[in-house]
Amino acid sequence: MRLLILGGTGGLGRELARRGGPHVMAAGSRDADLRDPVQVRSLVRRVRPDVIVNAAYRQDDWAVTADGAAHVALAAVSSGARLVHVSSDAVFSGASGRYDESCPPVPATMYGAAKAAAETAVRAVDPGAVIARTSLIVGGPQTVIVARVHAGGVFFTDDVRCPVHVSDLAAALLELAVSGRAGVHHVAGADAVSRYELARLIAGRDGLDVSTVTAGTRAGAGLTGAADVRLDSTATQAVLNVVLRGARSFLSPASGRG
Repeated sequence: MRLLILGGTGGLGRELARRGGPHVMAAGSRDADLRDPVQVRSLVRRVRPDVIVNAAYRQDDWAVTADGAAHVALAAVSSGARLVHVSSDAVFSGASGRYDESCPPVPATMYGAAKAAAETAVRAVDPGAVIARTSLIVGGPQTVIVARVHAGGVFFTDDVRCPVHVSDLAAALLELAVSGRAGVHHVAGADAVSRYELARLIAGRDGLDVSTVTAGTRAGAGLTGAADVRLDSTATQAVLNVVLRGARSFLSPASGRG
Protein backbone atom coordinates (compact mmCIF):
# COMPACT_ATOMS: atom_id res chain seq x y z
CA MET A 1 0.00 0.00 0.00
CA ARG A 2 1.38 3.38 -1.03
CA LEU A 3 0.47 5.83 1.74
CA LEU A 4 0.53 9.64 1.73
CA ILE A 5 0.28 11.30 5.14
CA LEU A 6 -0.58 14.99 5.22
CA GLY A 7 0.42 16.58 8.50
CA GLY A 8 3.22 14.06 8.48
CA THR A 9 5.58 16.08 10.67
CA GLY A 10 3.29 16.02 13.74
CA GLY A 11 3.15 13.38 16.45
CA LEU A 12 0.31 11.47 14.78
CA GLY A 13 1.88 11.81 11.35
CA ARG A 14 5.17 10.37 12.54
CA GLU A 15 3.42 7.44 14.22
CA LEU A 16 1.44 6.74 11.05
CA ALA A 17 4.65 6.84 9.03
CA ARG A 18 6.32 4.42 11.45
CA ARG A 19 3.46 1.96 11.08
CA GLY A 20 2.61 2.50 7.44
CA GLY A 21 5.07 0.14 5.79
CA PRO A 22 7.81 0.69 3.22
CA HIS A 23 5.88 2.89 0.79
CA VAL A 24 5.07 5.95 2.88
CA MET A 25 5.49 9.66 2.28
CA ALA A 26 4.96 11.86 5.32
CA ALA A 27 4.33 15.33 3.88
CA GLY A 28 4.44 18.65 5.68
CA SER A 29 3.73 22.22 4.64
CA ARG A 30 7.03 22.41 2.76
CA ASP A 31 5.87 19.62 0.47
CA ALA A 32 2.50 21.21 -0.33
CA ASP A 33 0.53 24.19 0.94
CA LEU A 34 -2.95 22.77 1.47
CA ARG A 35 -4.42 26.21 0.85
CA ASP A 36 -3.30 25.86 -2.77
CA PRO A 37 -5.29 23.22 -4.70
CA VAL A 38 -2.68 23.13 -7.46
CA GLN A 39 0.06 22.18 -5.02
CA VAL A 40 -2.14 19.51 -3.45
CA ARG A 41 -3.00 17.96 -6.83
CA SER A 42 0.65 18.05 -7.86
CA LEU A 43 1.76 16.25 -4.70
CA VAL A 44 -0.89 13.56 -5.06
CA ARG A 45 -0.06 13.01 -8.74
CA ARG A 46 3.63 12.73 -7.90
CA VAL A 47 3.19 10.25 -5.02
CA ARG A 48 0.31 8.27 -6.60
CA PRO A 49 -0.94 6.99 -3.23
CA ASP A 50 -3.44 4.23 -2.68
CA VAL A 51 -4.43 5.88 0.61
CA ILE A 52 -4.25 9.48 1.83
CA VAL A 53 -4.51 10.22 5.54
CA ASN A 54 -5.16 13.91 6.12
CA ALA A 55 -3.99 14.73 9.64
CA ALA A 56 -3.10 18.34 8.80
CA TYR A 57 -4.63 21.32 10.59
CA ARG A 58 -3.89 24.72 12.04
CA GLN A 59 -6.15 25.91 14.82
CA ASP A 60 -5.88 29.54 13.76
CA ASP A 61 -6.05 29.03 9.99
CA TRP A 62 -9.43 28.32 8.39
CA ALA A 63 -7.88 27.99 4.94
CA VAL A 64 -5.59 25.12 5.98
CA THR A 65 -8.13 23.32 8.15
CA ALA A 66 -11.33 23.73 6.11
CA ASP A 67 -10.39 24.73 2.56
CA GLY A 68 -7.36 22.43 2.67
CA ALA A 69 -9.55 19.44 3.50
CA ALA A 70 -11.70 20.18 0.45
CA HIS A 71 -8.62 20.41 -1.76
CA VAL A 72 -7.35 17.08 -0.43
CA ALA A 73 -10.72 15.40 -1.01
CA LEU A 74 -10.85 16.66 -4.60
CA ALA A 75 -7.32 15.42 -5.25
CA ALA A 76 -8.13 12.03 -3.70
CA VAL A 77 -11.20 11.56 -5.89
CA SER A 78 -9.40 12.66 -9.06
CA SER A 79 -6.55 10.20 -8.38
CA GLY A 80 -8.70 7.32 -7.16
CA ALA A 81 -7.03 7.31 -3.74
CA ARG A 82 -8.78 6.22 -0.57
CA LEU A 83 -9.14 9.12 1.91
CA VAL A 84 -9.09 9.01 5.70
CA HIS A 85 -9.73 12.49 7.06
CA VAL A 86 -8.83 13.12 10.71
CA SER A 87 -11.39 15.32 12.46
CA SER A 88 -11.83 16.40 16.07
CA ASP A 89 -14.16 16.47 19.04
CA ALA A 90 -13.95 20.26 18.62
CA VAL A 91 -16.93 19.97 16.25
CA PHE A 92 -19.15 19.65 19.35
CA SER A 93 -20.20 22.34 21.82
CA GLY A 94 -20.22 20.16 24.94
CA ALA A 95 -23.85 20.95 25.70
CA SER A 96 -24.86 17.28 25.42
CA GLY A 97 -21.79 15.77 27.09
CA ARG A 98 -21.62 12.45 25.24
CA TYR A 99 -21.61 12.26 21.44
CA ASP A 100 -21.79 9.27 19.13
CA GLU A 101 -21.34 9.15 15.35
CA SER A 102 -24.98 10.08 14.69
CA CYS A 103 -24.63 13.48 16.38
CA PRO A 104 -24.36 16.43 13.98
CA PRO A 105 -21.61 18.99 14.54
CA VAL A 106 -22.49 21.95 16.77
CA PRO A 107 -19.18 23.79 17.21
CA ALA A 108 -18.54 26.39 19.89
CA THR A 109 -15.23 27.75 18.56
CA MET A 110 -13.83 28.96 15.25
CA TYR A 111 -11.50 25.96 15.14
CA GLY A 112 -14.47 23.66 15.72
CA ALA A 113 -16.36 25.44 12.95
CA ALA A 114 -13.41 24.94 10.59
CA LYS A 115 -13.25 21.23 11.41
CA ALA A 116 -17.02 20.93 10.91
CA ALA A 117 -16.74 22.70 7.55
CA ALA A 118 -13.94 20.31 6.60
CA GLU A 119 -16.16 17.34 7.40
CA THR A 120 -18.97 18.76 5.26
CA ALA A 121 -16.60 19.31 2.34
CA VAL A 122 -15.10 15.82 2.56
CA ARG A 123 -18.51 14.13 2.74
CA ALA A 124 -19.78 16.13 -0.24
CA VAL A 125 -16.74 15.59 -2.44
CA ASP A 126 -15.86 12.02 -1.45
CA PRO A 127 -18.76 10.01 0.06
CA GLY A 128 -16.51 6.96 0.31
CA ALA A 129 -14.04 8.69 2.62
CA VAL A 130 -13.63 7.93 6.31
CA ILE A 131 -14.04 10.88 8.67
CA ALA A 132 -12.32 9.90 11.91
CA ARG A 133 -13.12 12.16 14.84
CA THR A 134 -10.68 11.92 17.71
CA SER A 135 -9.86 13.65 20.99
CA LEU A 136 -6.70 14.69 22.86
CA ILE A 137 -3.77 12.68 21.49
CA VAL A 138 -1.27 11.40 24.05
CA GLY A 139 2.14 10.00 23.22
CA GLY A 140 5.70 11.12 23.82
CA PRO A 141 7.05 14.65 24.35
CA GLN A 142 6.19 15.61 20.76
CA THR A 143 2.45 15.45 21.45
CA VAL A 144 0.89 18.75 22.47
CA ILE A 145 -0.70 17.79 25.79
CA VAL A 146 2.44 15.99 26.99
CA ALA A 147 4.63 18.98 26.09
CA ARG A 148 2.28 21.21 28.08
CA VAL A 149 2.53 19.00 31.14
CA HIS A 150 6.32 19.07 30.98
CA ALA A 151 6.30 22.86 30.56
CA GLY A 152 3.94 23.38 33.49
CA GLY A 153 0.74 25.36 33.66
CA VAL A 154 -2.85 25.21 34.81
CA PHE A 155 -5.04 22.24 33.88
CA PHE A 156 -8.79 22.47 34.12
CA THR A 157 -10.90 20.18 36.27
CA ASP A 158 -14.08 21.13 34.39
CA ASP A 159 -12.75 20.34 30.90
CA VAL A 160 -13.45 16.68 30.06
CA ARG A 161 -12.31 14.70 27.03
CA CYS A 162 -11.64 11.08 25.98
CA PRO A 163 -7.88 11.04 25.33
CA VAL A 164 -6.42 8.46 22.96
CA HIS A 165 -2.91 7.07 22.76
CA VAL A 166 -1.17 8.02 19.52
CA SER A 167 -0.26 4.39 18.75
CA ASP A 168 -3.86 3.23 19.19
CA LEU A 169 -5.13 6.07 17.01
CA ALA A 170 -2.61 5.45 14.24
CA ALA A 171 -3.38 1.72 14.22
CA ALA A 172 -7.11 2.43 14.07
CA LEU A 173 -6.75 4.90 11.18
CA LEU A 174 -4.70 2.43 9.15
CA GLU A 175 -7.21 -0.30 9.90
CA LEU A 176 -10.07 1.92 8.74
CA ALA A 177 -8.09 2.81 5.63
CA VAL A 178 -8.11 -0.79 4.41
CA SER A 179 -11.56 -1.69 5.73
CA GLY A 180 -13.70 -0.30 2.93
CA ARG A 181 -15.79 1.55 5.49
CA ALA A 182 -17.02 5.11 4.91
CA GLY A 183 -18.52 8.01 6.82
CA VAL A 184 -18.03 9.25 10.36
CA HIS A 185 -16.20 7.13 12.92
CA HIS A 186 -15.27 8.08 16.48
CA VAL A 187 -11.74 7.03 17.39
CA ALA A 188 -11.15 8.16 20.96
CA GLY A 189 -10.10 6.55 24.22
CA ALA A 190 -12.43 4.62 26.50
CA ASP A 191 -12.03 6.90 29.55
CA ALA A 192 -13.55 10.34 30.03
CA VAL A 193 -11.10 12.36 32.15
CA SER A 194 -10.55 16.01 32.97
CA ARG A 195 -7.47 17.76 31.65
CA TYR A 196 -6.28 17.99 35.25
CA GLU A 197 -6.58 14.24 35.82
CA LEU A 198 -4.91 13.61 32.47
CA ALA A 199 -2.02 15.94 33.35
CA ARG A 200 -1.48 14.09 36.63
CA LEU A 201 -1.51 10.74 34.85
CA ILE A 202 1.05 11.98 32.31
CA ALA A 203 3.24 13.46 35.04
CA GLY A 204 3.16 10.17 36.93
CA ARG A 205 4.07 8.18 33.83
CA ASP A 206 6.97 10.50 32.99
CA GLY A 207 8.43 10.61 36.49
CA LEU A 208 7.47 14.23 37.17
CA ASP A 209 6.33 15.54 40.55
CA VAL A 210 2.57 15.05 40.37
CA SER A 211 2.05 17.54 43.21
CA THR A 212 3.27 20.36 40.96
CA VAL A 213 0.39 19.89 38.49
CA THR A 214 -1.85 22.91 39.08
CA ALA A 215 -5.64 22.66 39.01
CA GLY A 216 -7.92 25.38 37.70
CA THR A 217 -11.29 25.77 36.01
CA ARG A 218 -12.43 27.11 32.68
CA ALA A 219 -15.11 29.06 34.53
CA GLY A 220 -12.54 30.62 36.84
CA ALA A 221 -10.37 31.58 33.86
CA GLY A 222 -13.37 33.17 32.14
CA LEU A 223 -13.10 30.89 29.12
CA THR A 224 -16.00 30.00 26.85
CA GLY A 225 -16.22 27.09 24.44
CA ALA A 226 -16.75 23.38 24.87
CA ALA A 227 -16.05 22.02 28.36
CA ASP A 228 -17.42 18.46 28.48
CA VAL A 229 -17.07 16.58 25.19
CA ARG A 230 -17.07 12.80 25.47
CA LEU A 231 -16.75 10.98 22.16
CA ASP A 232 -18.60 7.67 22.28
CA SER A 233 -16.49 5.30 20.18
CA THR A 234 -18.53 2.16 20.95
CA ALA A 235 -19.79 1.64 17.40
CA THR A 236 -16.38 2.11 15.83
CA GLN A 237 -14.63 -0.03 18.43
CA ALA A 238 -17.00 -2.86 17.54
CA VAL A 239 -15.58 -3.03 14.01
CA LEU A 240 -11.91 -2.56 14.91
CA ASN A 241 -9.30 -5.09 15.94
CA VAL A 242 -7.18 -2.49 17.72
CA VAL A 243 -8.34 -1.69 21.25
CA LEU A 244 -8.86 2.01 21.95
CA ARG A 245 -7.53 2.07 25.49
CA GLY A 246 -8.55 4.63 28.08
CA ALA A 247 -6.06 7.07 29.58
CA ARG A 248 -6.19 5.38 32.99
CA SER A 249 -5.06 2.20 31.24
CA PHE A 250 -2.33 3.41 28.89
CA LEU A 251 -0.90 5.85 31.46
CA SER A 252 -0.92 3.42 34.39
CA PRO A 253 2.42 2.39 35.94
CA ALA A 254 1.87 -1.14 34.66
CA SER A 255 1.78 0.11 31.06
CA GLY A 256 5.34 1.48 31.21
CA ARG A 257 5.64 4.29 28.67
CA GLY A 258 2.21 3.52 27.14
